[in-house]
Amino acid sequence: MILISSCLVGHPVRYDGRDQLNSRLKQLVEDGKAMPVCPELMGGLQVPREPAEIRGGDGEAVWQGRARVVTRSGQDVTAQFKEGALQTLAMCRQYQVTLVILKEYSPSCGTQMIYNGQFDSTKQPGLGVTSALLRRNGIQVINEKDPLLEGHGLD
Repeated sequence: MILISSCLVGHPVRYDGRDQLNSRLKQLVEDGKAMPVCPELMGGLQVPREPAEIRGGDGEAVWQGRARVVTRSGQDVTAQFKEGALQTLAMCRQYQVTLVILKEYSPSCGTQMIYNGQFDSTKQPGLGVTSALLRRNGIQVINEKDPLLEGHGLD
């Protein structure tokens, strides 16, 4: 089984109430080969919601207690991001997930790049909170543009 960020399969769950539809990934869900997941909603956040970014590092630093996830107005939403990540990990275990495809740049789902925590549209290398937890637990996590998609027959 594969998990895919809900926004990538057309669910309007992004902070701004929009999606980031990727038709070939949506088809995997429609074919029963994948399930959608939104760690931010699973952590208790709503749609729409204020944008959030990681300050002080990346998702790995959040799990180490060295970074926090904050909204543009400064509200700390670290607990919600961590809870969503834990719920996603539980889904992976329950459904024997072998691959997770997440939305790049997200503070939850980024797999290589995330925003820098300054809300100035600058990206930096790093993992989102969910990606970091899943990788810590040996689960393969890639983003929607990863060349590995072809290796999984998902091209």
